Amino acid sequence: MLLLLLIAFIFLVYAALMLYYYRGWQRIPRFSIPADIVFDKTVSVLIPVRNEAANITRLLQCLQQQSYPRHLVQIILINDNSTDNTRALAEAFADVDIIDLDSSVTHSHKKKAIEAGIKIARGEWIVTTDGDCYMDKNWLSNIIAFQQNTNASYIAAPVVIDAGTSLVQRFQQMDFAVLQGVTGVSVNERLHAMSNGANQAYSKAIFHEVGGYSGVDHTASGDDLFLLQKINQHLPQSVAYLCSKDAIVSTAAVNTWREFFQQRIRWASKAKYYKEGKIWMVMLSVYLLNLSFPLLLFAGIFNYNYLLAALVLWISKTIIEWPFVNRVFRFFGLPFSFIGFFLFQPLHMLYTVISGFLGFVRRYEWKGRVG
Repeated sequence: MLLLLLIAFIFLVYAALMLYYYRGWQRIPRFSIPADIVFDKTVSVLIPVRNEAANITRLLQCLQQQSYPRHLVQIILINDNSTDNTRALAEAFADVDIIDLDSSVTHSHKKKAIEAGIKIARGEWIVTTDGDCYMDKNWLSNIIAFQQNTNASYIAAPVVIDAGTSLVQRFQQMDFAVLQGVTGVSVNERLHAMSNGANQAYSKAIFHEVGGYSGVDHTASGDDLFLLQKINQHLPQSVAYLCSKDAIVSTAAVNTWREFFQQRIRWASKAKYYKEGKIWMVMLSVYLLNLSFPLLLFAGIFNYNYLLAALVLWISKTIIEWPFVNRVFRFFGLPFSFIGFFLFQPLHMLYTVISGFLGFVRRYEWKGRVG
């Protein structure tokens, strides 16, 4: 009985959080480029890459086709010791500046790559994306028009996973979309720092003002979130979320469950370095509710009433999440139905518990490196 009461309390806290996210998503202004916009900002697009031969040509073609005035854009590709022909493919694009990350770099490769790119960046604005991404032709125009409209110093923007038909790809598409919805609300409501390096922008001046990655360069990931944390502390009113379908960046899904878990463990591993109390409170409530499901399943071995409680939790969690996640799915144009979302719930709860735990206790492998 005590276990059920505790889970009921956790559920109520979680339900309040979901209501907050639902209302917060509704409050995010939808942006469109003003008809009378005049662009005058110089932009440097930074692309840190490692072994992206399968994707880099598509990305660079997307960047060449941007509607933003081409003479104001510099494209910088930072090759992180790729062992495939990523660099050779990029060399086919004459207007791309290519630099190689020093092979002596032994940690925080992506942060070091971005720092190397900023050193040669001519743009007053830095925009980052990843080698496996692609975007609409109005992507850069939306980012800079939004900046000119809001005077933001840091912009977080939406990312969606381009998934195939396999279970692992559809699952990560769903999971990632929910994280993106939380990102939008967290940034717009100034709840806590969340962002994604596949689609972020900031002034070069603010990067230098906060000292870049100094003090947060001890983890392999976090080139987005830790920088945002520093900017939040330095100038919180200058952070904004760009909610525009034309600003969405699509990124590739991984192909196997092993890759998926390695990626998510890598993401979870940086949580131990979070400094914001609010993000810890959110993570704790989410983790405890998801942990409740396997606990109830285990308790059900001894008392079938706990199995019934697990079913009630499964149904109730789906119901309270659906209004928020459905809005997010619709924004990204994803085809998930209530039934599909319901069927993914047990897998999602178990994965959250496992990856969250392993992120604290286990090393991971990503792109041939161990973190």
